[in-house]
Amino acid sequence: MEQMLRAARIFDGTRFHEDAAVSLTAGGRIAALHAAGTALPRDLPVTDLGDAILAPGLVDLQVNGGGGEMIGPDTDAAQIARICAAHIRLGATAILPTLISDRTEVTAQVIRAGIDAGHAGVPGFAGLHLEGPHLDPARKGAHDANHLRPMQAADLHLLCEAARALPALKVTLAPEMVGLAQITALTEAGVLVSLGHSGCTAGTAQAAHAAGARCVTHLFNAMGGLMNRAPGLVGAALTTRLAAGIIADGVHVAPECLLVALAMKAEPDLYLVSDAMAVAGSSAAHFRLNGRRILREGGRLTLEDGTLAGADITLPQSIAHLIRLGVAPERAVAMASRVPADIIAAQDRGRITQGARGDFVVLSPDFTLQHSYVAGVRQGDDATQKG
Repeated sequence: MEQMLRAARIFDGTRFHEDAAVSLTAGGRIAALHAAGTALPRDLPVTDLGDAILAPGLVDLQVNGGGGEMIGPDTDAAQIARICAAHIRLGATAILPTLISDRTEVTAQVIRAGIDAGHAGVPGFAGLHLEGPHLDPARKGAHDANHLRPMQAADLHLLCEAARALPALKVTLAPEMVGLAQITALTEAGVLVSLGHSGCTAGTAQAAHAAGARCVTHLFNAMGGLMNRAPGLVGAALTTRLAAGIIADGVHVAPECLLVALAMKAEPDLYLVSDAMAVAGSSAAHFRLNGRRILREGGRLTLEDGTLAGADITLPQSIAHLIRLGVAPERAVAMASRVPADIIAAQDRGRITQGARGDFVVLSPDFTLQHSYVAGVRQGDDATQKG
């Protein structure tokens, strides 16, 4: 229904508006953003959010699972819908469900499930992210080395066809496992190529960028460090227009490295990801990944040998973490909304502007999540910060 939301502060994706309002169409789209002191449409029901912050629904480009479930061999469109619903409650109204390196048949199955979810219009589903299996075994992190391998012609064909059928397809690969011509072919088919889990040199990463790669997956993690004569993938990411996702949980990336990335990267080229796992939105103490037990303790998810296995944080918590480090709220919130939306060319997400989706998060003045809206409809009151 047509309605109006009023808040002490509204973030439009770029800047804050004080004492403003947003009107919505009957179809759940944004009709207009109304600045303070301007005439408001009459006869619309108004929800006054008080001292809260109204911001665009958050966009997460790396979500391995949630609500007790993982993307994997059991994935179908119904499971994708459940994982999307779990993350809507956590503030991410658009996600890329992410498959960690697996067998070829599992990859094909997840792609089919994603196409089905897209055709069904699953709320919150914005496409897929395939993290692997074309990764450097020496930088595998929590990926199963048995699944890692160079890209073959059949893999290339599968990914190119998937990109044409999905709303968005992001593929993380190590450039040393994939040819430059393959990167170009993927890019031309519409795949968002992201470099990660790689020990490559800066020169190799720069060549992959020139061939079409546009992103780096979880900057600083599962890649070589920045050394004086060996800048590696980190150095390439910090000195080019490669966009980079980053995990701001205080565990994966030290505050000093976060601040270096923020200082080096242009505002449109650095975005937040949760790297969420099955435990997101639940109180579970452990789960299984490719048959291996993952432990949850003290804000960390690890294999039994201590290897980090995803993150235990939500995007609203990541925003608050950046703000505590002194990052301007405008940039922190944009890194979880407009910037990732633009990375996947979702121009009707991540911003509050005429014609965009009526997807929002309502945040307290300290940036704690209160609840979410999807297509103008408030989602339940259980939008807790668990996970």
